[in-house]
Amino acid sequence: MKFAYRFSGLLGTVYRRGNLSFTRDGSALISPVGNRISVFDLKNNKCETLPLATRLNIVCVGLSPDGSLAILIDEEGAALLVSLIGKCVIHQFYFHKPVHSVSFSPDGKKFVITKDNVALMYHAPGKKREFNAFVLDKTYYGPYDETTCIDWTDDSKCFAVGSKDMSTWVFGAERWANLIYYSLGGHKDIIVACFFEENSLDLYTISQDAALCVWQCDTELDGLKPMPPKDAAREKNAEENDEEFLEEPKGEEVHGKTNPNEKETRHKVKYSRVAKYFFNKEGDFNNLTSAAYHKKTHLLVTGFASGIFHLHELPEFNLIHSLSISDQRIASISINCTGDWIAFGCSGLGQLLVWEWQSESYVLKQQGHFNSMVSLAYSPDGQYIVTGGEDGKVKVWNTSSSFCFVTFTEHTSGVTAVTFTSNGYVILSASLDGTVRAFDLHRYRNFRTFTSPRPSQFSCLAVDSSGEIVSAGSQDSFEIFIWSMQSGRLLDVRTYSVGGLEFNSCFVLFKNWSYAMLLSAIFDLYFLVVAFRPDGKELAVAALNGQITFWDHENAVQTGSIEGRHDLQMGRKELDKITAKQAAKGKSFTTLCYSADGQSILAGGLSKFVCIYNVKEQILMKKFEISCNFSLDAMEEYLDRRKMTEFGSMALIDEGAGGEDGVAIPLPGVKRGDMSYRHFKPEIRVTCLRFCPTGRSWAATTTEGLLIYSLDSGLIFDPFELDVDVTPSNIHKTLHQKEYAMAIIMALKLNEKKLIQEVIEAVPNNEVDVVCSSLPDLYVEKVLEFLASAFEISCHLEFYLTWAHKLLMLHGQKLKTRSVKLLPMIQFLQKSIQRHFEDVSKLCEWNIYNIKYALAISQQRGMKRLPEAASVDEEDLDSDRDYLMQKWHNLGGLNSVDGVTGELVGGNVG
Repeated sequence: MKFAYRFSGLLGTVYRRGNLSFTRDGSALISPVGNRISVFDLKNNKCETLPLATRLNIVCVGLSPDGSLAILIDEEGAALLVSLIGKCVIHQFYFHKPVHSVSFSPDGKKFVITKDNVALMYHAPGKKREFNAFVLDKTYYGPYDETTCIDWTDDSKCFAVGSKDMSTWVFGAERWANLIYYSLGGHKDIIVACFFEENSLDLYTISQDAALCVWQCDTELDGLKPMPPKDAAREKNAEENDEEFLEEPKGEEVHGKTNPNEKETRHKVKYSRVAKYFFNKEGDFNNLTSAAYHKKTHLLVTGFASGIFHLHELPEFNLIHSLSISDQRIASISINCTGDWIAFGCSGLGQLLVWEWQSESYVLKQQGHFNSMVSLAYSPDGQYIVTGGEDGKVKVWNTSSSFCFVTFTEHTSGVTAVTFTSNGYVILSASLDGTVRAFDLHRYRNFRTFTSPRPSQFSCLAVDSSGEIVSAGSQDSFEIFIWSMQSGRLLDVRTYSVGGLEFNSCFVLFKNWSYAMLLSAIFDLYFLVVAFRPDGKELAVAALNGQITFWDHENAVQTGSIEGRHDLQMGRKELDKITAKQAAKGKSFTTLCYSADGQSILAGGLSKFVCIYNVKEQILMKKFEISCNFSLDAMEEYLDRRKMTEFGSMALIDEGAGGEDGVAIPLPGVKRGDMSYRHFKPEIRVTCLRFCPTGRSWAATTTEGLLIYSLDSGLIFDPFELDVDVTPSNIHKTLHQKEYAMAIIMALKLNEKKLIQEVIEAVPNNEVDVVCSSLPDLYVEKVLEFLASAFEISCHLEFYLTWAHKLLMLHGQKLKTRSVKLLPMIQFLQKSIQRHFEDVSKLCEWNIYNIKYALAISQQRGMKRLPEAASVDEEDLDSDRDYLMQKWHNLGGLNSVDGVTGELVGGNVG
């Protein structure tokens, strides 16, 4: 292929498990999503998933104080040191056991991780190159059970660690003469969180039974005394003698005692409990699951297993708010640096919320499909993606921001198919509940519901190019139903006899529905899925034996075939009795999709690989590994010998859920947890593949979520009809001689974006018309393609709109003759212009409203009228908006595309 597709985004999933973290400025939120992390830019309303992944699901994230580094730790204790600036992995480390929490010191020089019943303090990675980025400094012992949480003092002198043994330990980051360790009790359940007060050693501890203890220290932070030099030197010599026979230094060890003797506590720091509060005053059993504390505003936020959260002001424990965000457990809470925004993560629903507590409004409210996604479809301009899931929800995502902006919940069962109409303003969905629903993207409502005379489970869906005829196929009654969009009436029912155990039916409707072509895919023919080329002249069929065959359906002739069974490369599930190689013999592709230009085809199935084939050459071009997350099933080709025992695989041993997750108690006599709960690993699979109409990206619904792969925007030298004389110096020389058309042609031959941008932006505005008319037809396509990509990043909106307008007006008739080939590029241009139009028009309307509001307020208060210049500015603003609207309407030839024939519809292009 000419370009390489690379992972660019993860949609459909916003939070799985682990702790949420705000960035240093508080304007962005970092959320762990499976084995990846997503960064939500709350001010610019965008989301980005970093192109890196751990081996297993991420359980904790530690963010450095300057916001440049992050430590990602997965379920088995494998850690990645990540640069958030370069978006790359710097270092890898293995802690050998599961880690419960990680936290950097406020000065950024140390970080502490907790595993088992110990706390390990490491030197934080510096800005210099180091052979080993993680150097162990001290190991702290004290708790008898697993450690759960960490908090630092503001000056990084001490830190506190909570434990499951209901104790909290305060350790000195250095060996202070009056504080090496201190143990605090007072609770009757697991410690969920502990927090130091601002610039103080005073401490708050919170337990799972919703109890808060306030601890007061008799010493200030400035009162911590350094260890005398003699004692420090003696301890250092003893440590060196112990490490003489070790292969590598293990750092200093600090052993805490729960009940030290009187001699050890003399002249030491002492704590006293001054208050104890309870959150559940009614006495209801409701586990406290997470907490966060903002030291400057003294704001405490606590979350519970029932989805309720409380806001309290400390130390008086005054209740500010008590609200419910869902009926699921709140797994993580985080507060930004200013204390205005609070982030909540609910792992049960995959829900992520950012709430501004003072105005009581949502800054961000996102939720993915909490069951698997089954189907997806791109809008005709590529701006939106609609997904349907087994949870019965239909969600619409913005490809630019990666946010879901509307969710339709009318279906009562799983959604099996979704599609857009050709105008892009109506979404159709088919469901197992026996309905096909039409949704309006203007008013966000379900305006039409299609049903069959008797209950049927619909498995596939199609709509004609005019959007007037809707058809759906039933998987249980083997019937095809055809409705009218305008009236909602059932027009026809087609019945076909089908034999066998498996059935899938796919069809396409041409201009006249009465001449519809139907391909029934039945077990007798071993067909599973079909896909039509965008121009409708070729048909691809995936069979049960793993083959993909291509057909000329007009002449009923097979044009080629691909043997793809071995390309699937199936993994072995933990409970499989046969090898992955044997299991692959019965597997096949379950989803197909042609590229926008019809030259390639995507294929996927019950595997972690997506294959892309060249249709003409019938060869495999590339295999995309959609996931490296071994927390999913069927990822490994061979069984893990470490999980094999003399009694069989450890996967056969299923443990019931404890009380840690705060689950309900449906069984009588069970005091904690649900012993009927069973853990399972979701299987990796690809359920649907779709190419973007612009041809610059493709999407896949998988177990991980909605994955987007886009063209690699990195530096690629890809010249076009390059000559010996075409060099950057010659291009600049030609440009200096004001031969703009020749300079553009030479820059397009060299095909370097920065050089093309420099040449085009050097053309005077009054010369654009002349240059556009003198460009050869072959290079007009190249310039339009560059303009489409430049609209996404450039601020010269009017200048590039002028170029697009002139090119389409002067060369529109010739471009229309090659509309099928140019369709992806034209749709890409339309998408870029449409996005700018929406943004700028909103800004203009908002500015006009503000000016009118200011004028009305000044008149109402009897103030002196603003000079006439103010009204002139308002008129100028109106004229600017009208000018922009006129520019857009001049490009009206891009407004609609005939989805069947691929011809451009509109006056100016033609």
